[in-house]
Amino acid sequence: MSNNHHDTLVYRLAQMLIKLNQGEKLEPQALAEEFGVNLRTIQRDLNERFAYLPLEKTDGYYHLNTAFLGKISIKDIHRFASLAGVKGLFPSLANDFLRDIFDSRLQAAVLVKGHHYENIGDKANLFKDLEKAIVAHHPINFNYAKSEGLKSYQGLHPYKLVNHKGIWYLVAQDGDKLKSFSLTKLSGLITLETFFKVDPQIDQKLDEDDGIWLSDDKQEVVLKVRAEVAGYFKRRKLIANQVIEKELEDGGLIISAKVAHSNQIIPIVRYWIPHIKVISPEELQVEIDKSLKEYLGRSE
Repeated sequence: MSNNHHDTLVYRLAQMLIKLNQGEKLEPQALAEEFGVNLRTIQRDLNERFAYLPLEKTDGYYHLNTAFLGKISIKDIHRFASLAGVKGLFPSLANDFLRDIFDSRLQAAVLVKGHHYENIGDKANLFKDLEKAIVAHHPINFNYAKSEGLKSYQGLHPYKLVNHKGIWYLVAQDGDKLKSFSLTKLSGLITLETFFKVDPQIDQKLDEDDGIWLSDDKQEVVLKVRAEVAGYFKRRKLIANQVIEKELEDGGLIISAKVAHSNQIIPIVRYWIPHIKVISPEELQVEIDKSLKEYLGRSE
């Protein structure tokens, strides 16, 4: 599924949800004409993608049960639309799962950042077990495949399942450190019967942070972006925790970002060369220049 198709789908579903939430009665043919799709597509939206909603049908018009009117926030609408529109995003996106996301406990267990996704169908049971451990606040044990071999982790406190740029991660507290683990490398999960006390500051940190690099010691990086590509950085955040500090007279930008690791910045700068440059810290630009010279100096 392409980004453009997904964005159009989510927009359509979000607009339909807004109408329903406001008490409007939806007529399928009128919706098909409004969104420029065929009638079958709208019927699929209403009967399959919105199967988890308390919809009622009267004289051919679909409407939300009056008991639920106005109870869905705009944030919820976009979240539900995204999930309803991307069935491959979750290992098993059944109607029961979509119904469950009305439950605030499960909303606290999962974060989705970005629309691309990896196929983790073979990890469906692991995903569900981790979700249950997060909701119930049970510590967990598991094995993790690292470059040097399999490592065993004991008594970690699981906080979130995060989809960041298409990759699923488990974020868990190991002692006093918050760590992220790629779900595809995790095995041998054991959920303990004990409980841990959730730290609300960790939940807030995960909700506010754009990236998956976890550290309390973040460094601010300032970059200059040329006008030729400024539009891309204005439309969406291409760097975790990106902030537009200033728009230059020539159309360029000065942007900043607080990062936990240089690898959050270096690949982005390399990708946009020669249209982006690190202003500070200067040593980061020096490192990028050095690696570029080494690459260009390599013989075939």
